[in-house]
Amino acid sequence: MAAVKMTFSLDAETAKRLEQTSERLGKPKSQVVRDAIRDYSLRADRLSEAERLQMLDTFDRVVARIPRKSATQVDRELRRVREARRSGGRKTPR
Repeated sequence: MAAVKMTFSLDAETAKRLEQTSERLGKPKSQVVRDAIRDYSLRADRLSEAERLQMLDTFDRVVARIPRKSATQVDRELRRVREARRSGGRKTPR
């Protein structure tokens, strides 16, 4: 992999953490930054906890509105809809 030189400015706290992490892991700072960016990019596409909870709430509300009909009732309703479509639709004006 060809290296691309880049220049970044870090605040003092972040620079200190980078130095400590590099020393603790025995890796060059550039490797720590590469690893951190790779890990962060893998998580960036995931939903946040708030987004996940909102989607679950929406799902629960939508599912609760689904009519509870038996397969026989659904089949009967679909048959009536198909028959109405084949016969030209409504017989009375709206």
